[in-house]
Amino acid sequence: MLGETLNAPPPAEAATETPVLPTSLLYSIFARIGGSGLDTDAFETLRASHRGGFLGKAVAYDNRQREIPGSLIHSLRWHPVRLLSHMDRPYYYGAKKKYLDWVVSRQLESGRYDLFHSWSGDCLESLRVAKRRGIPSMVEIPTWHRDRGKTVRSDAATAPPAKKKTWKQTLLLTRDRYIEEYNLADLLVVLSEKAADTFRFQGFPEEKLFYLPRGVDVDRFRPGVRPPLFRAVFSGALIQRKGIHHLLEAWHRLELKDAELWLIGSVHDEAKPHLKKFWRDNIRVVGFARDVENYLSQGSIHVFPSQCEGSAKVTYEAAACGLPQITTREAGDVVVDGMEGIIIKPGDVDALAGAIRHLYDHPDIVERMGVAARQRVVENFTWDHFRARLLGGYERAMQMAG
Repeated sequence: MLGETLNAPPPAEAATETPVLPTSLLYSIFARIGGSGLDTDAFETLRASHRGGFLGKAVAYDNRQREIPGSLIHSLRWHPVRLLSHMDRPYYYGAKKKYLDWVVSRQLESGRYDLFHSWSGDCLESLRVAKRRGIPSMVEIPTWHRDRGKTVRSDAATAPPAKKKTWKQTLLLTRDRYIEEYNLADLLVVLSEKAADTFRFQGFPEEKLFYLPRGVDVDRFRPGVRPPLFRAVFSGALIQRKGIHHLLEAWHRLELKDAELWLIGSVHDEAKPHLKKFWRDNIRVVGFARDVENYLSQGSIHVFPSQCEGSAKVTYEAAACGLPQITTREAGDVVVDGMEGIIIKPGDVDALAGAIRHLYDHPDIVERMGVAARQRVVENFTWDHFRARLLGGYERAMQMAG
């Protein structure tokens, strides 16, 4: 199983063969290089190829770091699609992604690159060019297969003829675009076992899936001093997909003494009715915070009952801060049930409330799980681990194409 290979890669001296790596990588992403969130992932990805001496070019929407020479990064910060910025977000978003794809496809036509790495939704035309020119390709999947765990029935034979799209409609990203990208790529990068399962369900062979969990800066995210009271922390956008409504309901039921709930993240409109309905005076809404580590390090536990993620970065961050977590398998693979936290099914408010109560009643378990959480991250999920695994993915992609 993919998720069973989480140990650090073997030391270099244990290798018996010289890895087959590219000589010139072309990387593209609908994000910035350097920053937070996906921007950090992009930067650490480029670090691996730059330090390996084979970064040919990266195409992104901005460059906010100085370690990698700017000559190797094609920034699209000033782009003509800005003229469409007045349009509704789905159209503008789609136009920007397709412009990125167009720029990258022209780069691939030059013949200067021997490996292409991009993200799903960003690269259909580029993958077509790569396939035609025999350039190996790998595509990262930020969450799950587009159809998740569902079987999609094809009604093409009985469907009425498709109407001609307006120019505006052509900007939207359709399901067919993602599906064709999956099929064209030589290697699909999945971030968790749950994500891999959605591709297995759709019939993708095991050898086409490459497991690449994320990393975390264990120097920035460190354990702090345990608070004098029981403090549960939720970090992430306050949206239903991340289970904020279930957490608020569970917390309201419990009526815990000497306890508080901190909510770290932007408050979306869909969360406001639940905040009003299940409000208690021991809830603190912090809002968006750039220094999220300062809040996590002051917690007792982290609660993240998400219903759909790729591999939630906050689960790495909370574990690095030494917090036991109550989370779901849908959030990723950082937590082993009963070791670094408690895994529940998404949407199960009874189980969520029970797990919070269990940790509230057993501070000794909180302490033991917190130590185990920090250890698991340090041994498996640093950015060094991420880059080493990524190089293994590049080697696999080159071998598959060969």
